[in-house]
Amino acid sequence: MAGGKIQKKRHGAAGGAGGGGGRLQGGIPFEKSKGQHILRNPALVDSIVSKAGLKPTDTVLEIGPGTGNLTKRLLEAGVKAVVAVELDPRMVLELNRRFQGNPLSSRLKVIQGDVLKCDLPYFDICVANIPYQISSPLTFKLLSHRPIFRCAVIMFQREFAMRLVAQPGDSLYCRLSVNVQLLSRVSHLLKVGRNNFRPPPKVDSSVVRIEPRKPLPPVSFKEWDGLVRICFNRKNKTLGSIFKQKRVLELLEKNYKTMQSLQLTQDAEMGEEKMSADDVALLANMVEDLSMETGDEKEDDEMEMDADMAGDGAASFKEKIMGILQQGDFAEKRGSKLSQVDFLYLLSLFNKAGIHFS
Repeated sequence: MAGGKIQKKRHGAAGGAGGGGGRLQGGIPFEKSKGQHILRNPALVDSIVSKAGLKPTDTVLEIGPGTGNLTKRLLEAGVKAVVAVELDPRMVLELNRRFQGNPLSSRLKVIQGDVLKCDLPYFDICVANIPYQISSPLTFKLLSHRPIFRCAVIMFQREFAMRLVAQPGDSLYCRLSVNVQLLSRVSHLLKVGRNNFRPPPKVDSSVVRIEPRKPLPPVSFKEWDGLVRICFNRKNKTLGSIFKQKRVLELLEKNYKTMQSLQLTQDAEMGEEKMSADDVALLANMVEDLSMETGDEKEDDEMEMDADMAGDGAASFKEKIMGILQQGDFAEKRGSKLSQVDFLYLLSLFNKAGIHFS
């Protein structure tokens, strides 16, 4: 409801058990193409609000309020204000109609627009049941928001939620897990069955709590994501095998020569560069899918650079890279098993040797 494109409604495709889902009281159909799945279980709404840990001084950001079931409970919790961002103008009208003449309306502000495109106002907490198709870009937009908010309690598609909280060695552990956990502490609050929604989605959901880290880790995010992207290209292959790939070596050697020509040492470059909101915002376009692996295993093997393929300079650079991996005992490790500390240590080893990923 809060993100994505408004699509023209196909007449006859919505409404009723045999159509596109339920209807509002005024006969307005829900549109699944916009992720309009309204929470219909009052106990679940109460549980979400209670787990948010709201304070009377809080300004709450709600994304995709729909008909206002969660909005009403947030206002009744006594917060300072609720700012609701809704894409669908029909829902905006319904929301305004619902609270018209209600004393709670003095603390409610409704913004009609795409949450991914609009500038977000100040908020302390985000509480939302979001359209699942905007999960990744919205997560990173929130994490790039300044000033940093206290926490977000958000309903996600269950598989996406489990990727957010996945730990090293878990089957769902991926770039999304690593990047979100670098920027925040993530915890799973509760599982939500699909029958708690009207109309019911095709998958189950989960409510997750996201608490941004304060301060952010002292690392360049461009460097960080460059390393993690390479390590998860084949997350179950050893790093020694991944970093032998021709395209990886060529990329790193190009970066190395560029840095050398600019005479930028690791101390001068990384001593001042830290993760910024702009760095974090780049993730909205970087983490676009949930696939655990891409490409073809055989194709990667064929791209490994051996001594016969490489000239003296390339062979020397490959030895340099392998030496760094062996120095940190990373050559036989796999990206799927590395923790945040492991990635930070590996990045520091590369940077100290003048190897950069951006």
